[in-house]
Amino acid sequence: MMWKIAMSEVGKSLQSVVQRVNQAASRRPKTLPTVPPRLVAVSKTKPPEMVVEAYNQGQRNFGENYVNELVDKASDPMILESCPEIKWHFIGHLQKNNVNKLLGVPNLFLVETVDSAKLADKVNSSWLRIRGASTQRLKVMVQINTSGEQSKYGLPPEETVNTAKHIMSECCALQFAGLMTIGRYGYNLTLGPNPDFQMLVSQRQEVCESLKLPLDEVELSMGMSTDFEHAIEVGSTNVRVGSIIFGNREYPNSAANTPIPSPAPSPEKTSKQVSEEAAKKMQHLTV
Repeated sequence: MMWKIAMSEVGKSLQSVVQRVNQAASRRPKTLPTVPPRLVAVSKTKPPEMVVEAYNQGQRNFGENYVNELVDKASDPMILESCPEIKWHFIGHLQKNNVNKLLGVPNLFLVETVDSAKLADKVNSSWLRIRGASTQRLKVMVQINTSGEQSKYGLPPEETVNTAKHIMSECCALQFAGLMTIGRYGYNLTLGPNPDFQMLVSQRQEVCESLKLPLDEVELSMGMSTDFEHAIEVGSTNVRVGSIIFGNREYPNSAANTPIPSPAPSPEKTSKQVSEEAAKKMQHLTV
């Protein structure tokens, strides 16, 4: 069980990321709202034990990309018992036929990926029906496709204001919390600030001016493991970080994990290599 070895690393990795988040926030220009950034630990494909370990280290916000995995994890007896104050964020693409299932998740805190007025209507009516009118409103973000890539979900930027307005005026069970984007992967920061993040910042400006909202009440969810520090420096209030806290993800059915037909080393040979490496390390430590 590889994750058992990784468990002890979760705490150290998490502390390191929290430190980097705080340092990035201190580098923000004074013109930006002084909202402390929220770290969302993305636990997809990782076992409940790792979530509990991060929770025990003080982490409270966790994100999942797939509805079924979030349902299973949030309902896991170990997590329900050990993590009473956990806050779940849904950060993946949401299809209308999965809305009811998602909204049944215990401790659901924020749906970050509402990408149409129709989806907002569906989430609104389902939340009212499942949770009843007396419950508190569900926080949602509007997802914007800032990079214009067809492979990315999200609204075209020109529809941002109207969609936010629709949620605020027509969806009584929802609380419009802010804007979210994924942006293009691997942007080279030596070329200057990430234009996708700049686009989200300017969309917030438009929303706040059009709907008479204070800037510090509209969050920006942008930035992941590779670029969260830059995202915070330019205004992100919510970063979604997974692999550098929990280690690389393992997808059981992915091509990356499909055995290659070439002859694999025997277990004896592998363990021999491992013990040789361990011996070298021990030798290095005793020198």
